[in-house]
Amino acid sequence: MAVNLQKGQKISLSKEAGGELTQVKLGLGWDVAQGPQAQKGGFLGKLFGGGSGGDSIDLDASCIMFDSSKQAVDAIWFSQLKSKDGSIVHTGDNRTGDGDGDDEVINVDLARVPSNVTSLVFTVNSFTGQTFETVENAFCRIVNASNNAEVARYNLSAQGGHTAMIMAKVYRHNGEWKMHAIGETASGRTFHDLMPAITPHA
Repeated sequence: MAVNLQKGQKISLSKEAGGELTQVKLGLGWDVAQGPQAQKGGFLGKLFGGGSGGDSIDLDASCIMFDSSKQAVDAIWFSQLKSKDGSIVHTGDNRTGDGDGDDEVINVDLARVPSNVTSLVFTVNSFTGQTFETVENAFCRIVNASNNAEVARYNLSAQGGHTAMIMAKVYRHNGEWKMHAIGETASGRTFHDLMPAITPHA
C-alpha cells in the first residue's frame, strides 16, 4: 500500500517498499483544468511541443542532482534526457500504457548515483508560460521499478498563479534513500529559472 504523502513529510523508501530499493521510477502527472478554455479529456503536457491550438500546456519535468554543498552537479530535462553518469534517464513525454496516468517518467538507478550526489530535486515547470491555474490533479509518485509497485504518492493542490512547482526530493540520509514531499511554488519556464528557489531545498 503506497504512502500518501503530506506536504513536508519525509519517508524512508526502503522501509515503505519493504526492502532495499535500487531502481525507481519517479512519475509526474497532471491534467488541464476543465473550463471554457480547457480542452476536454485532460490534455497531457507534451514534452516536445505538440497539442493543438492555444490551449495546449507544455509542462516539463526535470531532475537536478546536488552534492552536499548544495552545488548542482547535473540536470536531467528535455534538452538532456540522461545524466552524464547514466544513473538517471528521462523517458520524455511517455505513457507506460498501463493506465497509471504518468505524463512524464524519470528513471533513477539509485545504486549508480555517484557517491558525491546527496540529493535529487524534481520539478515541473510550464514551458509555454501558462500558470498552474490551468492545471489540476498534479502528482508525483515513486514506483519500485523491479515490480512496478507504487511506494509513495504526493498529490498536490497545484493550482495558482505560478508557472512551476518544486515537487519532491529524494536524498541520502544515514546510508539510505529518503523522499521529502516539498510542494513549493515557483516561477520559470525551465529549471534554470528555478535554481534560486530549488537550491535551498537541495
